Amino acid sequence: MKKILFETHHLYYWPNYRPIIDELKNRKNYCIDASMPIRTSLVEKNILKEACTELKIEFIDENNETSRIQKILNNKYDIIIVGNVGQLNKIVNNHTIAVMVYHGIGLKQSYYKDIDERIDIRSVESINRYDKLKKLGHKNISMTGYTKLDRLKNIDEEEISIIKKTLNLDFSKKTILFAPTFYPTSLELLYNELAVLSQECNVIIKLHGFSWEQKRFQYQSKMYKKLAKKHSSIALLDKTIYDIIPYYKIADLLITDISSTLFEFLPLNKPIVQAQCFTLRLKHKIFRKRFWQKLDLNRLENVSFAYKIDRPEDLLSRVFYALENPREMSKKRELALKKSLFNFDGKASSRLINAIEEFKN
Repeated sequence: MKKILFETHHLYYWPNYRPIIDELKNRKNYCIDASMPIRTSLVEKNILKEACTELKIEFIDENNETSRIQKILNNKYDIIIVGNVGQLNKIVNNHTIAVMVYHGIGLKQSYYKDIDERIDIRSVESINRYDKLKKLGHKNISMTGYTKLDRLKNIDEEEISIIKKTLNLDFSKKTILFAPTFYPTSLELLYNELAVLSQECNVIIKLHGFSWEQKRFQYQSKMYKKLAKKHSSIALLDKTIYDIIPYYKIADLLITDISSTLFEFLPLNKPIVQAQCFTLRLKHKIFRKRFWQKLDLNRLENVSFAYKIDRPEDLLSRVFYALENPREMSKKRELALKKSLFNFDGKASSRLINAIEEFKN
């Protein structure tokens, strides 16, 4: 039995890991564990522990971070999968195969900077990313596709039906999914527009995990709790709900900004509205160049498959136009899917595990 650890730096990495775990369990020759760095808040850890219990995999837990790292080292894992570099070098042994399944595929430069020489295999979701990483000199890259979206391909319709019932919305109306990132974000500027939109449509809001967990961003979840309380057609997904995949299926249209959801939604070939109106920190208002340096500008400029808005007041007209003309950008979305996501066939996790099994230390 090969021993494998999923180092889950944040809870929102788990949907990327879950399909890999399912595939590993099907192959039956892996002992699977998971762990999370210890923080002040226990909320995310407890949610993850419960998820591990449901999957019948062991959660590695200790009273402090030093003990947790030592326990991981003592376990001498054959494979460790991470979603960012984090503490990778502290938890791998010499023989460990270190695998990166990066936690997002959005529009931030961190995709190309959060890299370490110790990574043996990096799962890559698309041909254009693969080519760029290759040009940058990386040799540890494996063209797998995006593991998170295996579940989008394979999800049970009965699960979708159950989730729809829990939302308590009127599904005779069109349903909008709003999934912004935490920074730079559109959620403050679109707040009032979403309230108006909810008079005609259902609005499901899926905030980034940091909007709940990180102190400097918690005002975001507080804002949207108030909004959901005021409007019966708005459903704010609780912080315990970390998997957005079922809500992609439920939605007729996605509103986002620079979140990975912009690309994750493409396989469904439904309309997307991208908000390019952000609330910036003071330092980025003064030094705008620093802000733009955070983004992958070339990738941002090549987003031709979404309706773009620069002003909040344009949101409603764009949404209603897109809902009335759902096929207008269909060909552009199909083309973007081919460029942004390699072979959407539900087998990205299988390809990744094949690459791990074929890897020679």
